[in-house]
Amino acid sequence: MSESKIDEMIQKLLAGDRRMLARTITLVENERKGHHDVMKQVYPHTGEAMIVGITGAGGTGKSTLTDILIAKFRKQGKKVGVVLIDPSSPFTGGAMLGDRIRMKKHAQDKGVYIRSVASRGAMGGLSRATYDIIRVIEAFGMDIIIVETLGTGQDEIDIIHLVHTCLVVFTPAMGDDIQAMKAGIMEIADLIIMNKADLEGAYTFIRHLQGAITTANIPEGAWVPKVFPTVCDSDKPGEIRGQDEVIEGIYEHYDFLQKAKVLDKIKFERLELELGLILRDELQNLIFKGMKGTGLKRKYIGSIIDGENDPYSVVKEILDIYVLHRKEIEK
Repeated sequence: MSESKIDEMIQKLLAGDRRMLARTITLVENERKGHHDVMKQVYPHTGEAMIVGITGAGGTGKSTLTDILIAKFRKQGKKVGVVLIDPSSPFTGGAMLGDRIRMKKHAQDKGVYIRSVASRGAMGGLSRATYDIIRVIEAFGMDIIIVETLGTGQDEIDIIHLVHTCLVVFTPAMGDDIQAMKAGIMEIADLIIMNKADLEGAYTFIRHLQGAITTANIPEGAWVPKVFPTVCDSDKPGEIRGQDEVIEGIYEHYDFLQKAKVLDKIKFERLELELGLILRDELQNLIFKGMKGTGLKRKYIGSIIDGENDPYSVVKEILDIYVLHRKEIEK
């Protein structure tokens, strides 16, 4: 992609062209030609959005909560971007679920942009593309970006590196699994959402959650997670409740981060992980490019299968050849 085309793309993106936003996201997600040059121009226009993460086990009502929060933020005049992390298709690598049907009502709202992103089976959780996509949506001018994860595996934990405020959603049905409150996912929760609070056992579980917070080893002066009971789905609209309090909690947590000067620390950690992902991907691409046409890749894999070698020794040898001694090879 020529420099002039990239400049035109960025100008349209910054001007609020939704089609260009979609095209830019597709370009960076699929790492097409010009991806790096586009992101170089995107970066100076990022860092202003408030990023909210929503995670939790499947069936807890994450998407329904997201849908309601979008509507409420819009009533406040906020422009909202939504990134939905979906399972990857084993055949295409693309998102299998697509934009969730229940959020279609926001499709005509120019102040809302919803994008489903394939997890692509990223080792360690969220893919590098997720970081780039959030940056692009930030540059587009959204005030708030909601990132909703699959709710399974490492992406539950990794989301903390992406967002300012992390919401973890539970339901009364999880009340018997007290160990869940001691798991790593509880450690990332800034706001704990007790959804389906109209079901039996909800307030007993809320007491368990509050007890877990009370006994947790939270450093002095640090944010103390808060529990919010919600009902996000009901046959009677009047029974939908708790979301206004959740939004107040989100703003309260963000204000805390600003007053405690924690935002710089979050920014540093986010960039540290981002750099790691970029380095990992670029190093892998560099090595595979160097091995292309040599038959070494097949040879290495064959030697491991035959029991003549092991993955760790192979990786060390490859790094020695293609990274550590690259300058000598190029000479």
